[in-house]
Amino acid sequence: MQKKLLIAVDFDGTIVEDRYPGIGKPMPFAFETLKMLQRDGHRLILWTYRVNKRLQDAVDFCLENGIEFYAVNKGFPEEDLNHPETGRKIHADLFIDDRNFNGFPGWGEIYQNLSGQDSSREQMNKDFGAKKRKGLFRFGR
Repeated sequence: MQKKLLIAVDFDGTIVEDRYPGIGKPMPFAFETLKMLQRDGHRLILWTYRVNKRLQDAVDFCLENGIEFYAVNKGFPEEDLNHPETGRKIHADLFIDDRNFNGFPGWGEIYQNLSGQDSSREQMNKDFGAKKRKGLFRFGR
């Protein structure tokens, strides 16, 4: 049985392209992967530099795309950030951020590493019902 993780996920450059203070386009397979992680029983924390209205804009954007976080910029929903014993670093089992050492590997690789399942583009398309496109150019097989 796979351990259920508390996963902190950055917003700008990770869930969406970095267009701070605006909101960029979703990164390929970001929301699909986050939904699969939640389906697998993991709890997700939105962990971002954003505050106030810009933070709320990010939370709303994620809700519009089907993701509601367990907590936002906190280790758990009831955490009191004004308590004198509360540190700035949140508690999480794993942090997903575009500024990781060696950079952001992509959502497919993240899911594959966490689940041990196939995360190829073909499998993601199969899981989410994407249709193959016919076009002038054909890459790969």
